[in-house]
Amino acid sequence: MSATERPSGQQQTGRATAGATADSAFLRACRKEPVPHTPVWFMRQAGRSLPEYRKVREGTAMLESCMRPDLVTEITLQPVRRHHVDAAIYFSDIVVPLKAIGLHLDIKPGVGPVVERPIRTRADLERLRPLEPDDVKYVTEAVGMLVGELGATPLIGFAGAPFTLASYLVEGGPSRNHEHTKALMYGDPELWADLLDRLADITAAFLKVQIEAGASAVQLFDSWVGALAPADYRRSVMPASVKVFDAVAGYGVPRIHFGVGTGELLGLLGEAGADVVGVDWRVPLDEAARRVGPGKALQGNLDPAVLFAPRGAVEAKAAEVLDAAQGLEGHIFNLGHGVLPTTDPDALTRLVEYVHTRTARSV
Repeated sequence: MSATERPSGQQQTGRATAGATADSAFLRACRKEPVPHTPVWFMRQAGRSLPEYRKVREGTAMLESCMRPDLVTEITLQPVRRHHVDAAIYFSDIVVPLKAIGLHLDIKPGVGPVVERPIRTRADLERLRPLEPDDVKYVTEAVGMLVGELGATPLIGFAGAPFTLASYLVEGGPSRNHEHTKALMYGDPELWADLLDRLADITAAFLKVQIEAGASAVQLFDSWVGALAPADYRRSVMPASVKVFDAVAGYGVPRIHFGVGTGELLGLLGEAGADVVGVDWRVPLDEAARRVGPGKALQGNLDPAVLFAPRGAVEAKAAEVLDAAQGLEGHIFNLGHGVLPTTDPDALTRLVEYVHTRTARSV
């Protein structure tokens, strides 16, 4: 079965899921409709900040935990139970689809994804075969389990964007300056375009698997794309991101686009095809709305480090975010990046309650 086919049974599952979650505050905000309160979820809400996560992951490597539906389900549900967030985010890692097609890589504690043989030549492209649904059966199983557990709470599927995946593959791991990535992008633009095109197909296939299994929305993480100037993004990266968003447009689920340090790219992130543009903490939401332009909801954008301040200070900064969001076509409250590992979980729970209470209204 090819990644582009949509079996009727999976389509029916997706429609049933959409019916259960359609009236949720999260999906209403994504659609720019009136909401009973501003919906809240957090990037990396499932993870190292939770003691129950550390307990259940004990002795299990990261990539292994991403391939066990029972663990994925439990970890994804943990922050929903604890924090009462308005959406769950599927627990996985952006390199999972790369591992699934046979690339030799691992996630090393304290380092991140490390690729055994970086991709830097045309011959290396042959290692990037298409992703088939059977490569990630555990994703289909886990999403199905989660949808059954979550009920009316939406599940967000996610994938790494082609640029960020390419950066890991070319650098061989995390990088501060992306020197090998940029050298390839500038020095061999044809090879670079072919690399991103293959990654776009893999990413789109991975998102389709999640949507067809029941995910209510998807987020494309382009964590490293803030390292680029707008002209370079438009010329060398945007076509691949457009291809991903176009590939899943027909499913009708909201598409979120997020990157770090992307203040100068916000308009382009929306132009690439997102319905919702994620904003980091560096740009106020009212200014972000001006840069993005009309027709998009925004997501964000409290600085994750604020959560280490006293409760009153956290609420004051959250109020600034909510005030800046006044008048937006749609707003989902989130952090400007992921939850930091040593964050007090109770601070997140209190923040959700504060946002819900402060924004409660009749619709």
